[in-house]
Amino acid sequence: METLSENVCFDGVQGVYRHASSACQCDMTFGLFMPDEAKDGPVPVLWYLSGLTCTHENAMVKAGAQAWASEQGIAIVFPDTSPRGEEVADHEDYDLGQGAGFYVNATQTPWAPHFNMWDYVAEELPNLLSERFAIDRDRQAITGHSMGGHGALTLAMNLPGRFRSVSAFAPISNPTGSDWGRKQLAAYLGDAEDAWAKHDASLLLKNNGFDGPMLIDTGVSDQFIDLLRPETLAQAIAESRQQATYRLQPGYDHSYFFVSTFMEDHIAFHAEALYKD
Repeated sequence: METLSENVCFDGVQGVYRHASSACQCDMTFGLFMPDEAKDGPVPVLWYLSGLTCTHENAMVKAGAQAWASEQGIAIVFPDTSPRGEEVADHEDYDLGQGAGFYVNATQTPWAPHFNMWDYVAEELPNLLSERFAIDRDRQAITGHSMGGHGALTLAMNLPGRFRSVSAFAPISNPTGSDWGRKQLAAYLGDAEDAWAKHDASLLLKNNGFDGPMLIDTGVSDQFIDLLRPETLAQAIAESRQQATYRLQPGYDHSYFFVSTFMEDHIAFHAEALYKD
């Protein structure tokens, strides 16, 4: 693993690292904030999954998460959103290909060799972090924005016992029923829609649920709200009686101004779960 940068940040260290990924068959880059408490032993970790067109850097720079993570003694990992490189398939549309991995394991040509973001986030990167850094794998939580909110919710519900809490900012809530989802799931997984269900948070809530607290924020003025389909997730929460707080925030859009506004709330929410005995 190569260290690209390490900077002191709110008494901790914000690092950027690159490594050869066996899951994605290319070099992958991620950001990791380690609080000062990590000098004394393993600390809880919050996963932040980013959205379409993002890299590891967007949330790391724009979300303002490090200040609140430092206050709570929590590490934050910022994975990339897809494999990258000259040998990695891409598409002219911004919402498919590089920058748009959708946190699935692709089975279709030309995506299958590299687009295995599910395995990367669920298995490979956690193993690497626990080997190299003072991370407590028994105390994990997950969040994300937009496509990353979709990934956070689906990973949390498909990996029971892994995460103590889950939250999302403006998640793509019902990709099997949205143009932000049907296009990508068909491209990566094929036309058999049975394979899509495990990647739809609204469907998963009805079938799996999540054994822990959930927090969702979506801006009422989000310019992509029709693609996000928040009403389907809200209905699934009610029907499954999921322990959840769902907030529609008046005036807020889809930007990192929205994310940074409510980041303190989300980190405090996760800290309560991560430090609960």
